[in-house]
Amino acid sequence: MRIGVLCSGGDAPGMNACLRAVVRSAVCAGHQVVGVYRGYQGLLDEDFFVGADGQATMNARSVSDLSKLGGTILRSSRSEAFRAPHGQARAAAILRKHAIDALIPIGGDGTFRGAADLIKHWSGLIVGCPGTIDNDLVGTDYTIGFATAVQTGVEALDKLRDTAESHERMFLVEVMGRHSGYIALYTALAGGAEIACLPETPTDVAQIIGQLHALKERGKKSIMIVIAEGDEHGGAAVLERDLVAAGSPFSMRVVTLGHLQRGGSPAPADRILATTLGDFAVRSILQGRTGVMAGQIGGQLVLTPFEETFGKHKPVPAGLVALLESMAT
Repeated sequence: MRIGVLCSGGDAPGMNACLRAVVRSAVCAGHQVVGVYRGYQGLLDEDFFVGADGQATMNARSVSDLSKLGGTILRSSRSEAFRAPHGQARAAAILRKHAIDALIPIGGDGTFRGAADLIKHWSGLIVGCPGTIDNDLVGTDYTIGFATAVQTGVEALDKLRDTAESHERMFLVEVMGRHSGYIALYTALAGGAEIACLPETPTDVAQIIGQLHALKERGKKSIMIVIAEGDEHGGAAVLERDLVAAGSPFSMRVVTLGHLQRGGSPAPADRILATTLGDFAVRSILQGRTGVMAGQIGGQLVLTPFEETFGKHKPVPAGLVALLESMAT
């Protein structure tokens, strides 16, 4: 069997570890792996991996020592051409042309929407791996890259707290998460922030001002507020403006972490998850499974149909939201 593998959408720490697992698991079982550069666009461009030995298939040496590397050696992109049915049909024809029997896309909701569409045009097998820092996919407790993104956020909070204490100041730290508050919530909780603003919860400026006055009366000298970029109030800059207008008792600064959270060497948790799911995806394909994402829930490996992974919003844990409020008050 010839198994194609690609990375699509935003990069996430651990994608390389997942690629390594896919290649080594497939080769160990006696199958070939075709690496596709630049996601679905690379597939349309027939831009395939060619090793230093001139071979068009990946082997164990092709992915040697990859687990510690951030980003993806296959590179990633988004493809407008692939969104259209004629682009998907063309991709299917290219897969048939190169005798590729199965495909393992590593990515997030957009990647799996594309995979679900590709199945309509191609009879090959497709099993995806959840590579996205947002942790917003139904069908797995955690996605590849989430743990590292949170670690980066917490390290930033720890450093900013030193400056905040020195200047008796408040920092508004904006983290990634256009539709999901997972990164913001976990970063806030692990980093000891006082407030988290999430897309899933209402952001009430008057209520925050009340909290800030109460904290100042208790003698707090520094404050950390973590804001998801997709918070319905409009992000850190808008919140700063409105807090100033409402009479914030603390002077403040805004720090936007942005794409910083996508990079860096993956945390051990992401390396282990990526390796586990990459291997599971290969084994699932060899069992004839298709149209599903490989995930892990409660320590158990599970397969979830692509449409279910992105079909509804994955809520943040209500217990952790309450825990953060309890720790701050």
